[in-house]
Amino acid sequence: MLLNLDEQKVAVIGAANGIGRAIAEGFVAERCRVWTFDRDAKAAPLSGGHEGFAGDVTRYEDVRAFAESVGDTDHVVFSVGAGSGKFGFPFWNLEPADWARVLEINLIGAVNVAHAFAPKLIARGGGSLLFLVSVAGQMGSQTDPPYSAAKAGLINFTQCAAKDLAPYGVRVNALSPGMVKTDLNQAVWKAGQANLPPAERQDYAVWAEEKIRKVSPLGRWQTPPEFAAMAVFLASDHAKNLTGQTINIDGGQVMHC
Repeated sequence: MLLNLDEQKVAVIGAANGIGRAIAEGFVAERCRVWTFDRDAKAAPLSGGHEGFAGDVTRYEDVRAFAESVGDTDHVVFSVGAGSGKFGFPFWNLEPADWARVLEINLIGAVNVAHAFAPKLIARGGGSLLFLVSVAGQMGSQTDPPYSAAKAGLINFTQCAAKDLAPYGVRVNALSPGMVKTDLNQAVWKAGQANLPPAERQDYAVWAEEKIRKVSPLGRWQTPPEFAAMAVFLASDHAKNLTGQTINIDGGQVMHC
């Protein structure tokens, strides 16, 4: 399938590692011109070269400066995720103060990106905006309630933005990971183990295999390249009638009947 994305300009926010890095590499492989933004200023360069910027998504001035540096933009991807670092079941294991930063990064960070890039996409008269969300935002995951709530809010904002930008030919979608072996997934494991008596604790490999068997009908982990493949497809004209959608790559973890 030819995606015809050659020389299109793509901004990937949260591209230092994990899913975001795979997505940035996926666009490079499609011969796009890629600009990246992340807090990690020491991230290794992409295979095809790119313009990399360091900044914080919670600081609108940082995001706006990045958008101005990129200039005219065809596609924007927000691939940022951060949990509370605590095990949230029941929710009162956390303090109300644990919520603010998680909401600020996962939801307000995405809003900052949308505000900074929407005028450029509108001026272009097309293009796409993609948010990375989570199955946790669709099923009230008790593991980390602030993260779950933030991603649920972002799914809703995806629909709002899709409706607002549709008259300008700009498509907005969400891509929802299930179980992926990333730093965030390992942080969930670590927080949960800290809540257990020493005799009941498991190393990551054992915990991970038990977890995936319990939650995924297909019984296998998802991998960053799968999200890259879907991200580049959603940017292409093959997806010209897809907007306002949340697409799950989750091994069947979330099924809506």
